[in-house]
Amino acid sequence: MTAFARPAGPRSLAARRAAAAAGEAVLRGVLAEDGTRLLLLVPDPHARFAAVELAAPFAAEVLDDGYGVCSYVFAWTPSRDPLPAAGVLGGYLDGFGDLRMRPDAASAIPLGERTWAVVCDAEWPSGQAAELAPREVLRGQLAALEGLGLVPSVGIEHEVVFRDAQGQPLTGHGVDYAVGGTERLAPLLRDLRTALEEAGLGVESARAECHPGQYEIVLRHRDALAACDDVLLQQLIVRRVAARHGVTADYLAAPEPGQGNSGHVHLSLSTMDGSETPLLGGFLAGVLRDARALTAVWAPTWNGYVRLRTAPFSPREVRWGHDDRTASVRVAGAGENRRLEFRFAGADAQPHLVVAALLAAGRFGLEEGLTPPDPGVTVDSLATSPWEALSLLDRAGELLGADVAAQLTALLTEEIEAGLGVVTEWQRRRGALRS
Repeated sequence: MTAFARPAGPRSLAARRAAAAAGEAVLRGVLAEDGTRLLLLVPDPHARFAAVELAAPFAAEVLDDGYGVCSYVFAWTPSRDPLPAAGVLGGYLDGFGDLRMRPDAASAIPLGERTWAVVCDAEWPSGQAAELAPREVLRGQLAALEGLGLVPSVGIEHEVVFRDAQGQPLTGHGVDYAVGGTERLAPLLRDLRTALEEAGLGVESARAECHPGQYEIVLRHRDALAACDDVLLQQLIVRRVAARHGVTADYLAAPEPGQGNSGHVHLSLSTMDGSETPLLGGFLAGVLRDARALTAVWAPTWNGYVRLRTAPFSPREVRWGHDDRTASVRVAGAGENRRLEFRFAGADAQPHLVVAALLAAGRFGLEEGLTPPDPGVTVDSLATSPWEALSLLDRAGELLGADVAAQLTALLTEEIEAGLGVVTEWQRRRGALRS
């Protein structure tokens, strides 16, 4: 096992810090070589990275001193404009000063061409953690769960649609579990398989999915921070390889009406010594109670509500079932391998925030001794529009903190306002019907 390996299963925050210390020593040696480059990556609220590339030998110094990144990366729009919420999000938009990126060497991967990528934390000049950084939000929930003596193991499934230069899916029909019919995908998938193996991300499985051009790549379950970092690193690699083939990788929550690219989260709980726990019921009950209030986390975009309203395997009803893919929460596996599959989020949702929201809601369920309803019983429904989701975010403040709730409010408000400021092809077609 290398210094940067992602071991399967749970890993405490202390164990991750130890892994980062071991990885840093190895990374220093790599970065001491002439011609090596280091790509510093910070997860932003839009499920992507803000990045700075550094060349050796200066890159090695960053492991000691960190490196600057503008504070607005946690308060910007998808088009990288500042959110119109300066008074709400405080210092993130006041003066556009620098935060300090601190590399987490446990996240390092090789990207080829003598380039290494490493995911970073962010902190203020004072050394205080940047509270709106998605990694910090997740770390706070992990620490709170460890306060109960529990550590999660997480696996994230992201679906993607591959499209050619004309925007058409690389298959003309659904290819669920297919081998035949995927021939146009084969050269891309061959190179993608090699790139992911060389990066050491630990792919468990890959298969064609149910919509045209759709594919799913599943990484092995691992500690929550690694699971969220790695699914974004996987997207980075997928997009790079696709571009070399003249192909785009589409992670829209709803590639078309009636279709869904999902970001399912598989989660199990262990005690700090690594043994399984019988506490999944209370955790499940907490998530079921607060799933509706957290819709803005599962569906942060206009497109996410198309998925929730039209895609049949993106259920809007809040209920659970045993090995039931029509339920929003599926209990899968048996015995020590039992896990919860949360099917709320689209592939465009921010994974660190999704997992943080699940951990917060589940922990409240454990602390309050909640019990889940019977399987198949619908207890609620997710919000059906971004306006409805926006109205429910007060509860997110109780679960994730007032600062995060303010950030989610600003992000979704901007998404609504931006959507109301454009003329779409649907509007043109609709207007033509009135002539």
